Amino acid sequence: MDDLLREYLPVLIFLGLAIVLGLVLLLAAAVAAVSNPDPEKISAYECGFNAFDDARMKFDVRFYLVSILFIIFDLEVAFLFPWAVAFQHIGPFGFWSMMVFLAVLTIGFAYEWKKGALEWE
Repeated sequence: MDDLLREYLPVLIFLGLAIVLGLVLLLAAAVAAVSNPDPEKISAYECGFNAFDDARMKFDVRFYLVSILFIIFDLEVAFLFPWAVAFQHIGPFGFWSMMVFLAVLTIGFAYEWKKGALEWE
């Protein structure tokens, strides 16, 4: 039992410090933060319309296009880094499969560009 405690004591200390530090930071933010809400601060800002309107209302298709853009670039980066790290071990099949993947993403990007998702008014 003594060996087990000696092995896990640093982990328990780290876990305790992480919990205490997290609580201290949360409490400090709650105490020090200025709470002065106005209608502009509490208005809807992510989706572009109020959350309590009609659910069947129409909104701009550019929100979908921006989300497609995010997925294109997010997937590209998420797959390119491990591919680059393992480039020496993947061989020609891995190289050409990534080229096909990048071609599909390029087609998606060209579609976004054609639809005007990169131009905001």
